[in-house]
Amino acid sequence: MTAVSQRTDGASGAAPLHGRALAMLGTAASALVAAFVLVPDTLAASGPGEGFGREDELAEALRAAFVAYWSSGERAFSPDLDGLVGYWFRYHVAKAVIAALLLIVLVALGTLLRKALLKADGLGAGKRFALAAAGVLATTLALLSLAAVMANVQGAAAPFASLLPMLPTGATGGGLGAVLAQVRERLAAAPGAGDHAPGALDVMIGDFARYHEAMAAIAATVAVVLLVMSGLSWKRFRGTEPAERRTRRVLGSFGALTALSALFVIVVAVANATTAAAPRPALLAFFEGGW
Repeated sequence: MTAVSQRTDGASGAAPLHGRALAMLGTAASALVAAFVLVPDTLAASGPGEGFGREDELAEALRAAFVAYWSSGERAFSPDLDGLVGYWFRYHVAKAVIAALLLIVLVALGTLLRKALLKADGLGAGKRFALAAAGVLATTLALLSLAAVMANVQGAAAPFASLLPMLPTGATGGGLGAVLAQVRERLAAAPGAGDHAPGALDVMIGDFARYHEAMAAIAATVAVVLLVMSGLSWKRFRGTEPAERRTRRVLGSFGALTALSALFVIVVAVANATTAAAPRPALLAFFEGGW
């Protein structure tokens, strides 16, 4: 009788503790989502240069700095562009760190929810459905957080190339339109043909290649991790008794999801590696509005 009471007391004490852990992780995830949106600009503005409250302010500053940089003929960034690149680097680092913390919290939250679902025999159908729905949401947000980590690490690795999409590449008038026309002309010419190309062109091509090299390496690493996770999940699936249908369903779903995610990430890695191997045509396509 005493042993039974101890087991019952232990089970009843574990449930509130489990619930508190879920609540704490959910609160932390919500706070990190808000921080991901609100904090990076403040952190990025703490370094040299100024902050930019809106993206259009950053784009406007970039247009003027890019024209001056191209016109200078130098490889080294002009002071204005150097400040923008430094700001954009810090911005991506801040976003990458916050997204990584969010990913850790969401993985922990998803793990707890999965364990709770597997031990939900005594719960009603409504509570089991709520646990399953929360697990799906946590997994989806974790995948989005992973994508955010990957994209922001890529941006931090090549901040100049990461800034280029803010240029209105279709502009035809004014100083920017003339500079963009020169960029397209130089990129379309065979390497080494004609007059000596501006130093900015080599820097742009090099940073563009590094931008895609970074994503190729990141995606390849993530793909390996996802494949290992999928393999472990399927191994546990095969070792689970057929009668444990809920456990097999959860393990099989997770194994399939991670395997499909790995295949997608492999495609991303191959595409970026291909672009990094021949960056000039891809950069030309970008400035022609086709990328």
